[in-house]
Amino acid sequence: MSLFVTVPSTRLAEGIGPLPEGVELEIWDMQIPAPRERIDLAVPPYMGGVKVLSALEGLDVGLVQSQSIGYEGAEQHLPAGIPFANGASVHEASTAELALALTLAAQRQFPRFVLAQQHGAWSPVFAESLADRKVLLVGFGGVGEAIALRLEPFEIDLTVVARTARPVWHERLGRVQVHAIDDLPALLPDAEIVVLALPGGGATHHLFDDAMLDRMADGALLVNVGRGTLVDSDALVRQQGRIRAALDVVDPEPLPPQHPLWKTDGVLIAPHVGGASTAMNPRIARLVRKQIERMLRGEAPVNVVIGG
Repeated sequence: MSLFVTVPSTRLAEGIGPLPEGVELEIWDMQIPAPRERIDLAVPPYMGGVKVLSALEGLDVGLVQSQSIGYEGAEQHLPAGIPFANGASVHEASTAELALALTLAAQRQFPRFVLAQQHGAWSPVFAESLADRKVLLVGFGGVGEAIALRLEPFEIDLTVVARTARPVWHERLGRVQVHAIDDLPALLPDAEIVVLALPGGGATHHLFDDAMLDRMADGALLVNVGRGTLVDSDALVRQQGRIRAALDVVDPEPLPPQHPLWKTDGVLIAPHVGGASTAMNPRIARLVRKQIERMLRGEAPVNVVIGG
């Protein structure tokens, strides 16, 4: 069996390593005409967005392997009949790192120190800890689980919410009682830190609207590394600093320069870089190689979320 594979960069090609017999690989970033009409496995650019998928129109494609976990809007641009796999297993560690970093930066007031350093000012402060805080983790998929593992050593009181209530036994976390998303309004008032790791889509769109944000305690911290659409940005602005926020994702993206969220008190914004670290490179290479090897064996690819 032979396979023709395209990847968007030389770095990814080198990361995949020596190819099995019968596999041919070519660099294609989907910005120029396709190298062939038949592509067995096509990997789009990481930062290209879903619109780049329209470059596959008229081609015979066996599988599209995305480099991202999220795939909102992909189906609108993906030609009919082409299976699409997301990047589960690629970004969980990196995104969880950033969730922890944003939480610590907000709690320990790192932005204050950065601003003070620019003026040569010695500016000590008695800050909030992460230790002993009541943390509400909303979302317990791959990213949520990775966040929970990194939060556990900080001696927190953790409550987990996901789509459905269920007990989970985790080899490192022990027994985790997962609450249903319907329990969220009742759980929010007691939470000191709320971390969002849910996917996007209609079911979660503006989950944190005026009413939900109003249920959060004064001074509580909202951390979002899921999708920007989870939080109504205008509603967050209307909180006028009553609650704090540390956001890797916002709605809209990129956030317009004049958007009031930039200057809202207590808000720390990162430009959607949760997965953008060196941890990504070997993981996406391993995933692409895994897909190649499975296809050579005649096995179904993993992570297929559209088609198949």
